[in-house]
Order: sequence, then C-alpha cells, then structure tokens
Amino acid sequence: MKRLWIAIAILLAIFSASIWNARFLAGFLSDLNELLVQAETSAESGRWEEALQLTSQAQERWKSHDAYLHTVLRHADLDQVDTSFGEVQEFLQCQEQGEYSASNAKLMTQLMLIWEAEQLTLQNIL
Repeated sequence: MKRLWIAIAILLAIFSASIWNARFLAGFLSDLNELLVQAETSAESGRWEEALQLTSQAQERWKSHDAYLHTVLRHADLDQVDTSFGEVQEFLQCQEQGEYSASNAKLMTQLMLIWEAEQLTLQNIL
C-alpha cells in the first residue's frame, strides 16, 4: 500500500510541475509578445530605435531564461526563436518595414506555438 501512495505522490508532483510550467510559459511568452507588438507599433510610426530597443529587451528576457527553457522545451524550437530574433533585429537596423513586419509576425507566431504546445489539452496528450 505504501508503494501506491508513493506512486500517487510522484504523479501528483509531475502533474503539478506541468501545470506550473504551462502557467509560467503563458505569462512569460505573453510578455514577450507584448513587447514585440509594441516594437511593431513603434516601427510603423517610424521610431526605429525604440522598436530595436523593445525587441532587444524581449530578446534579453528570452535569453535570461535560457537554462530553464532548454530544460523544458525542444531545442529545435529554441533555435528557431533565436534565429528569428536575429532576423527581426537585422530588418530593424536596415529599417525594412515590410520584411520586418513579416519577420516579427513569424517570431510572435513561433512564441505562441510554443505556448500552445505546452498546454494541457487533449490534442497535446494524444
């Protein structure tokens, strides 16, 4: 009987950690997306330096959680996001509005796809 309770405790701990991870990622990725939306608005208004600063701030936040993200997410997803951040920053520096907007939209989509993949849904379980 003791083994059963230990197994249940381990399963509850894993389930709780999964729920906590999903909530953390939801808030974290939402904050990054908000910064990228603000950067897009700045770029559309011609405030390229502000857009670059906001994008750099989002990238720094992303990198500040690098160890955690490498533990809980697929490395291929992380590599794609890192590549997209670099691409977005290059278009900002060149002040290429069309390419920047497309690249920024791609980056925001990648972040939301990561969030969706971590949600506890029937689609993700099956």
